[in-house]
Amino acid sequence: DNHAYRAAKLLSQGGLTYHWTWAPSRTGCAKYDEGLALFSRWPSLDTHQFYISASQDYHNWKTRKILGITVDTGQGIQHFFTVHMGWWEDEQEPFAGQWQRIEYGLSGLPDGQIWLLGDFNSPAHVPGQGRDLIRSRGWLDTYQLAAHRDSGVTVDRAIDGWKQYPSASGMRIDYIWTSREIPVISSQVLFNGKNDPIVSDHFGIMVEI
Repeated sequence: DNHAYRAAKLLSQGGLTYHWTWAPSRTGCAKYDEGLALFSRWPSLDTHQFYISASQDYHNWKTRKILGITVDTGQGIQHFFTVHMGWWEDEQEPFAGQWQRIEYGLSGLPDGQIWLLGDFNSPAHVPGQGRDLIRSRGWLDTYQLAAHRDSGVTVDRAIDGWKQYPSASGMRIDYIWTSREIPVISSQVLFNGKNDPIVSDHFGIMVEI
């Protein structure tokens, strides 16, 4: 079934109405229809999706998309994108190439603040790779902006894609980036066994602004 659809139904049954969108991305583990989803309390004025990988083959597990919505939060137009990127050293689908496609795809957006949320597969503690590239392009890491924050660790063990790296436990590879500086009250990791049960090999992030 479609997990986003089922989550929307559960929210609705709990009295919470969300606007949401979902886009298929690729086949995972040779059997799963993997996709991206965004939920919003504000109605979506527009949706956006495009490939960030060179591959557009639905049966290639390295195929990657980006999905976005445009909303008016009452504090101006905001663009939210959910992102799942490849690895820095990937010979077929390197991180830098995918980031270049993201920048190109975002360049045609109407004026407004842009947020990039998700799995960037770039450890915050490793210099000279994905996180530093994004920062060099003027993006701001909400974890660093937060007045109050925890460890930020979103992966606590060597998960798929990281098992060949001995330091893969205790990484911060999931981010919320923003295109404009804004006061961030807090950044907190969720679904990590301390704040709510673990539901995925990645933990969640919540920021309050």
